Amino acid sequence: MHAPAVPASRRSSSARPRELVIRLPVRRDQTAFNLRRWAEVLADPFLARVPWRVETDRFGNTYMSPPPAPEHGNVQSEIIHLLRLLLPKGRVISECPVSTADGVKGVDVAWISRPRWAKLRGKSCLPGAPEICVEVLSPSNTRREIEEKRALYFAAGAEEVWICDDQDRLQFFHGAGEPARRRSRLCPKFPARIVIPD
Repeated sequence: MHAPAVPASRRSSSARPRELVIRLPVRRDQTAFNLRRWAEVLADPFLARVPWRVETDRFGNTYMSPPPAPEHGNVQSEIIHLLRLLLPKGRVISECPVSTADGVKGVDVAWISRPRWAKLRGKSCLPGAPEICVEVLSPSNTRREIEEKRALYFAAGAEEVWICDDQDRLQFFHGAGEPARRRSRLCPKFPARIVIPD
């Protein structure tokens, strides 16, 4: 069994873009492995002191990235506010660790329904994706990285993945391999652009 294909770009010898498909083998124990490794990461005294965001890959290697710029957090905060307002029958979580086929990834903003939250409350890492996973792009994010995360979140059980670009515009994805939509199905009143009040 394989995880869904993760698209990536690669240039051929004729310099024409082609799509390269990477299939990550699904380990039967990947989620259990991720959860054990995440517990080790949280217990590591060095990692507890670093101010960076930590994620893992499918082998348990840790990757750190510096905290995003304040504007990134500002956009995240507004998304959180709107989700709480428009979808009150769930929980909104920032920097939510989620087990995926490629390790533990930190979702910028996640919305999880009350029934799903009741089963997962108290866990240090979610064994599957919440219903809505939102990524707020940073200047360092590559298209390939975001496409991979989107595919990983859907494979982990997300119903929608939202991408907020550097102009604060949102793209709503309703399934792996589907084109971006103008609206969310789960939260149809969510705006297509984040406007930060002055």
